[in-house]
Amino acid sequence: MKKPYLNVGVVGVGYFGRFHALQAKRHKRENLVGVYDPNQQQAERISHEMETRTCSSYAALLEMADAIIIASPAETHYPLARQALESGCHVLVEKPITATQEEGEELASFAETCGRVLQVGHLLRYSAEHKAITDRIQRPLYIEATRIAPYKVRGTDVSVVLDLMIHDLDLILSIVDSPILSIDAMGAAISSEYEDLANARIRFKNGCVATIAASRVSVKTERKMRFFSQEGYLSADFMSRKLTFLNRHTGMMLPNSGGFRRRTVRWEEHDNLAAEHDSFVAACLDGARIVVDAQAGLRALNAALKVSEEIERSQEIVRQSGLIV
Repeated sequence: MKKPYLNVGVVGVGYFGRFHALQAKRHKRENLVGVYDPNQQQAERISHEMETRTCSSYAALLEMADAIIIASPAETHYPLARQALESGCHVLVEKPITATQEEGEELASFAETCGRVLQVGHLLRYSAEHKAITDRIQRPLYIEATRIAPYKVRGTDVSVVLDLMIHDLDLILSIVDSPILSIDAMGAAISSEYEDLANARIRFKNGCVATIAASRVSVKTERKMRFFSQEGYLSADFMSRKLTFLNRHTGMMLPNSGGFRRRTVRWEEHDNLAAEHDSFVAACLDGARIVVDAQAGLRALNAALKVSEEIERSQEIVRQSGLIV
């Protein structure tokens, strides 16, 4: 008999883990059985707010759960996910899937052996904007992506590539059906130990080129993408929830444009995290397809790590030139 709900535990209840706990508490098919965080005071605050248990150890949380949501620092993702899978739990792990490609590959293989769901938290895949883009763009020729925000301490345990740019990398990789041919990238650490701004130019084997800019030391917040494709031109503003599509088939005819039409689409508030939880529960309880599986997480991680390698290479060239001492 199919189980009507999923017993869920959350490990890592900082800024984003709190939102996961809140979703698990609200979800009609999830039962939040407890939370765990090495910061016991923070765990107690969140468990009190969610009216659930504070677990004294991760092992204690695993004993109660059918599924674990991991929202801890990236370097802990592999050991925590591995332990959860060994305990028979399904896993939703925040991006990046792991800190290294080797860890990610081993984790993906182990989840398959265990027959458990391993879903990666690339939240943009569940947005209304993502669906609107992929409904209209299948053959992009050139892509521009910008994701910038003011400085916050949260997320600075990794570079801006793994913190912010990886969102756009995942979206681009889900649209461009071709292996990466080459990457040129640069970046710099401004306010933290790791790169706080980065720019990457990615060339795919099918000829598509993507330019991605990410910064967490900006004076404003901006999240935009532009697609030049065989279907037309599409501009998406994720902050204003507005998409503009220029093509020859639908929308208002533009004067003196050679036959191009414009269509503008807007969205109301859309809860991406709730949609992600819906997907996770459906995969665990109903056997539904995992929207962002381990292989998708690995592709995004691999691309992000290659960008980081190229940034390091570029920095070494600059150092050798004498511009930076």
